[in-house]
Amino acid sequence: MTTPAGSGRGFGSVSWWGLSPALDLQAESPPVDPDSQADTVHRTPELDVLLLGSVDGRHLLRTLSRAKLWPRRRFNFFVLENNLEAVARHMLIFSLALEEPEKMGLQERSETFLEVWGNALLRPPVAAFVRAQADLLAHLVPEPDRLEEQLPWLSLRALKRGERVAARGYWGDIATGPFVAFGIEADDESLLRTSNGQPVKTAGEITQHNVTELLREVAAWGRARATRGDPEEQQHAEGSPEPGTAAAPTPESFTIHFLPLNSAQTLHHKSCYNGRFQLLYVACGMVHLLIPELGACVAPGGNLIVELARYLVDLRQEQLQGFNTRVGELAQAAGFAPQTGARPSEIFARFCKSQESALGNTVPAVEPGTPPLDVLAQPLEASSPALEGLTQPLQGGTPHCEPCQLPSEAPGSLSEVLTQPQGALALPNCESDSKTGV
Repeated sequence: MTTPAGSGRGFGSVSWWGLSPALDLQAESPPVDPDSQADTVHRTPELDVLLLGSVDGRHLLRTLSRAKLWPRRRFNFFVLENNLEAVARHMLIFSLALEEPEKMGLQERSETFLEVWGNALLRPPVAAFVRAQADLLAHLVPEPDRLEEQLPWLSLRALKRGERVAARGYWGDIATGPFVAFGIEADDESLLRTSNGQPVKTAGEITQHNVTELLREVAAWGRARATRGDPEEQQHAEGSPEPGTAAAPTPESFTIHFLPLNSAQTLHHKSCYNGRFQLLYVACGMVHLLIPELGACVAPGGNLIVELARYLVDLRQEQLQGFNTRVGELAQAAGFAPQTGARPSEIFARFCKSQESALGNTVPAVEPGTPPLDVLAQPLEASSPALEGLTQPLQGGTPHCEPCQLPSEAPGSLSEVLTQPQGALALPNCESDSKTGV
C-alpha cells in the first residue's frame, strides 16, 4: 500500500484534526420554528446536532463563539467518533478552551491551544498542562456524577465503561496539515490579502488570529459564571448585546454527549433519537455511514452537511468529482435532497430532509459497511494489522431516553472498509493518522 508518506504502514483510523474550516452550526441549521416551540415558552429553545467524525471540536467551538449573534438557544451536541483517542482529544481541547481566565490568560491559552492542536512536540509548560489535565480527566471519567459536577458541559453516560479506558502507543503520518480548520478563512478580510499573487499572511498567522478571537468569545462563559446571580454585574461583564441578540451563553447552555463507538447504524432503534436532530454533520471519512437508518434520526426539514474530500491532497480531480457524486447518491438514498439556493462549495455538500421522508419509504443504496466510492481502490493487502481491536462493541445507556438493548456489534468499522475487495474505497478519516496513549 502507498500513502503520501510512502510506506503505507502509517495509515490508521485516528485523526487529530479535520479536513475543513470550522463551521457555525447555527448558520447551517434550520431556523427556529415558533410553532414548534409553543410548548416551551418558559425555557430556551434547543438545537440538537449529531456529528459523525468531527474529530477536533472545531465546529462546536466556532458555534459557541458566535452564539451571541443569534437568539438564545441551548445546544445539545451529540458526537460520534470511531475511536477513543478522538473522544479524549475533544475533552482536552474543551477543557483548555473553557479554562478560567484567572488561571490562564488569553494569549497563553491561544498559544497552548495551537500547540496542543498541531505540534508533534510540546514545550515543557504545555506538556505539564497536558499531563495535569490528563490526570484530572482520568480520575473524573470513571465517576459520572463527579464528572458532571465539575464539567457540566460533558456527558459520557452513553459510553460503556470499557469505552472509557484506552492505552495505546503512537504511530502516524501527516499529509494534510492542521491549518485547514482555522487558517484558510477569516472574518477579517485584511488577513486574506495578496500581494503580487502571494498571500500577505501565512496560514499560521491567520490561525493565531482566528483562535485568539474564538477563545476571547469563549471566555465570556467564565465572566458569566463569575457574576451569576447578579444580572447588573453580568450585563456589565458581557457588554451590551445588539438589540434582538442574546448574551454569550454560560457553560450550562450546552452539553457534549459522546455516543457509543460505531453506533451510527443503530441509533434509530432508540425512540429518543428517531427524528430528533435538526442538523447532521458527516465527515468525509464517515460517509459510508450515511444510510437511511442514520437519516431516520434527522427531523423532517432538518439539514445535512457532508464534508467533502477537497483537502485530501493526494486525490486527483476525477476522484474528487466521483466522491462528490457518490455523496449525493448516498444522501438521496438516506432521504435528503440538495438544499435549494445553497451556495456552491468545494468543501461541504448541503442537503435538506424532505417533510415526507421516513425510514420506511427509503431504499438503502448500500449495505451497512459498504464503502462509499469505487474510484479510490485499495488492494486486499491495504489493511493494517494495527487497526485490529480499535472498535468496541456497542453497549451501555444513552442520556435522556428510556434504556433499551442495542446490537452488540456494529458493522462497517474502518478495518472492514480497508479489507474490501479491489474496486472499493478505503477513505481515511483524516490525513493525520496516529494512535496515542490517553
